[in-house]
Amino acid sequence: MRIDKTNPAGMIQAYNKTNPGQAEKMSRKPMGRDEVKISDEAIELLKYGEEQETDPVREAKIDELKQQVQQGTYRVPSDKIAEKFLAFWKKSGRPD
Repeated sequence: MRIDKTNPAGMIQAYNKTNPGQAEKMSRKPMGRDEVKISDEAIELLKYGEEQETDPVREAKIDELKQQVQQGTYRVPSDKIAEKFLAFWKKSGRPD
């Protein structure tokens, strides 16, 4: 047996001849619609986030911290940093 060339177009035509209606059925199939469903928990979180933004006490504290950071006067006590590191290491199972 000797094969000189392959004819991919001929193979496709031969396939379509054996099942002529299949290509038409697939091309006419209606597309589905995308849907997004937001869970009740997500809606509650969104509402909570909106409430936090309107809290004037919180906004004042954030503005104060922003000013301190911009002026270079914001300092975090080293003992609080150490406490957070220790809590993280204890939670993750690392040795002290």
